[in-house]
Amino acid sequence: MAEPDELPEPDRIEGAPHPRETEQLVGHGAAETAFLDAFHAGRLHHAWLITGPRGVGKATLAWKIARFLRAAPPADDAGLFGASSAPATLDIARDHPVARRVRALAEPGIMLIRRSRNENTGKMSEVIRAEDVRRLAGFFGLSVVDGGRRVVIVDAADDMNATAANSLLKLLEEPPANAVLLLVSHQPSRLLPTIRSRCRALRLDPLAAPDLARALEGAGLDGIENTEALGELAGGSVGEALRLTHQGGLAAYGEVVATFAHAPRYDRPRAIALANSAAGAANAARYDMLLRLLGLFLARLARTGAGLPPAIEAAPGEGALLSRLAGNVTAGRHWAALQQELTARAAHARAVNLDPAAVILDMVFRINEAAETRVT
Repeated sequence: MAEPDELPEPDRIEGAPHPRETEQLVGHGAAETAFLDAFHAGRLHHAWLITGPRGVGKATLAWKIARFLRAAPPADDAGLFGASSAPATLDIARDHPVARRVRALAEPGIMLIRRSRNENTGKMSEVIRAEDVRRLAGFFGLSVVDGGRRVVIVDAADDMNATAANSLLKLLEEPPANAVLLLVSHQPSRLLPTIRSRCRALRLDPLAAPDLARALEGAGLDGIENTEALGELAGGSVGEALRLTHQGGLAAYGEVVATFAHAPRYDRPRAIALANSAAGAANAARYDMLLRLLGLFLARLARTGAGLPPAIEAAPGEGALLSRLAGNVTAGRHWAALQQELTARAAHARAVNLDPAAVILDMVFRINEAAETRVT
């Protein structure tokens, strides 16, 4: 059984610094400006819902705001920023005491709510539970030595179960003085409408290729080739780009495209090798990645059929293959339907622990069968 300090942090991407350790936020100047404008105007809302695709920098923004709010005195404190010295950025110095304490998870004015260790199993819980949210009562019950703001980060708010969500809602309805709650959400539609209505939204969009390259460099991955292709597969998400980079995602997608290069005469040996690469518990991450890549391949076929072919090839020969297999709107609709069907089948297969290699091969067979009816 893993001890608490041995468990992986559920909000950390493997091979990348944690969002609290990431100082630079790339490509989201508009969101930073919107928050600063509210701060300077004295309209600092007590709750902010930070939304956008997974991995685009939402948690990094939340931690950046949290550091800023802890370092900046509330409006009614002595020494309030004058007009000439009002901060023009959310950045604070790396050696600022708040920044140092945040990196060590030792800042008393910030509380992080995330999935925690299940005391019964010793494993990481699949959801944020009510007891996780109820810890906030103790947090707000303690006095802050400097009298500054208290900041709560919920990452991700989508992970809350129903009881936890209702507990948080009560806090949003009657927020403590000088408290700011930052809710990170990948799918805000999953949250209670009453939670959404009590938050001011900050939307983060997918990163363009140049910003993605800068963000990857900031995460310690510079000199990556085919950044544009990587951005296509990652959907502008630096988090997904990091996962794909560490797992060989570009090469794996190239194998997917090569497998279907002559569909409906697919490359059977290549398909078997691809499926076998996902076999076994040690390859669970690759299995997840291949499921995502096959779903993405189907989505790109559907968009091509709808008249929206990708502007950038994510693998050699992809453009010609997509055009051949999805030459009209009808084909696009069929590929879209197949994507939904196979995504549901894959989810069921995961739930009942079917053999990963068999699941991948089944998806390949179904895609090849569909190609036979789509090619004219």
